[in-house]
Amino acid sequence: MSEVKLAAETRTEFGKGAARRIRRDNKVPGVLYGHGSDPLHLTLPGHDLLLALRTPNVLISLDIDGETRELAIPKAVQRDPMKGYLEHVDLLLVKRGEKVNVEIPVHTEGELAPGGNLLEHVLSALPVEAEATHIPESVTVSVEGLQAGASVHAKDIALPSGVSLAVDEDAVVLQVLAAQAEEAAEGGEEGAEAAEA
Repeated sequence: MSEVKLAAETRTEFGKGAARRIRRDNKVPGVLYGHGSDPLHLTLPGHDLLLALRTPNVLISLDIDGETRELAIPKAVQRDPMKGYLEHVDLLLVKRGEKVNVEIPVHTEGELAPGGNLLEHVLSALPVEAEATHIPESVTVSVEGLQAGASVHAKDIALPSGVSLAVDEDAVVLQVLAAQAEEAAEGGEEGAEAAEA
């Protein structure tokens, strides 16, 4: 997993007005917490943070006020619902070697068995426990040839070394559904045509 370095500043101004001023300067207000320490209110560089957050569970090396170096992972990110810019970020303090619970995206590869079946992502992200500096970016599951009614459980997914499930191993992650909606719609059209005739 890549580590992204960001320069942060402690902030002493709070409230909506202060947050607006921070965002006007292309920065993002945030809070760093964890390990029983008091929450530390920060101002982070907006563009660099936005680029870093493109990687799920990115490990961020914070240079705070040019002195303190801390490692953190994003815990909660608030975006403007209309424009998509970052409004606020919560960062969780981590240490090298420490295990953390995170959710990693589940990607699929391969084609389902013929027949117009649908793949449902019951869990779009898989809860796992991993060492803070070795969090996998994602897991990939093959759905090649799966028939309607087939399911992929959490225990069926191969995880990298040092990563363990943080969810019931029998939890359904993916399932294949028969394409009934289309058949029902086609049957309804034929029935309507017969009624018109």
